[in-house]
Amino acid sequence: MANATISPVTIRPQEAAHFGALAADWWDPKGSSAMLHRLNPVRLGFIRDAVDMHWGGDIRARHPLSGKAALDVGCGAGLLCEPLARLGAQVTGVDAAAENIGAARAHARAAGLDITYHAGELAELQADRFDLVTAMEVIEHVADKGAFVHQLQERLADGGLMVISTPNRTTRSKLLLVEGAERLGMVPRGTHHWEDFVIPDELRELLAAAGLEMGAPQGIAFSPMRGLELSGDLSLNYIATARRA
Repeated sequence: MANATISPVTIRPQEAAHFGALAADWWDPKGSSAMLHRLNPVRLGFIRDAVDMHWGGDIRARHPLSGKAALDVGCGAGLLCEPLARLGAQVTGVDAAAENIGAARAHARAAGLDITYHAGELAELQADRFDLVTAMEVIEHVADKGAFVHQLQERLADGGLMVISTPNRTTRSKLLLVEGAERLGMVPRGTHHWEDFVIPDELRELLAAAGLEMGAPQGIAFSPMRGLELSGDLSLNYIATARRA
């Protein structure tokens, strides 16, 4: 269990305001979140493989998360929550920006999906535990990384699976993700703060401090021919599983 003295406050108000301002066109694949639309299938592919390996599921099954509860932290307008629901999970999404949660609820309702959404701190969520906990591109935006990871592990059910992704703090990520993608308008200005990126060893230490063991990370790299893809190259972005040690 996490130390009771750990602060429940992980939201940076300026970060919530930045992403909340993007809520209106979050679901537009050609809008300000276009890069997320390209990234989402890559993350889903990793998650699907991790789910099948963790629970020994049939790789041909359409609903590998049937009967399982999933929590997506930093869910934005639900871009990952909806496919997790279609994979069979009972999904809860949490985001710092109320505007994002409003957009997520409206989109899920229009799609006929029953997803529970909560705006605010993760610590404010009803004290449930989840079989699958995901936090995609979130840890670099929080006020206290250690507290955030402890809160994630408190939500993870025994025998559960966690999946985390984040940009890596390298010279290459600074050049391409911050100075390149933002200046070219591929990502909204102010989205990335390079000094807050987390290298794999730091993430492993944060997870270990919360009683979690990190799996071998996979890179998310860009190829001019294939676009974004899972890779052995961790220099831009990476994704990893975690389980109770």
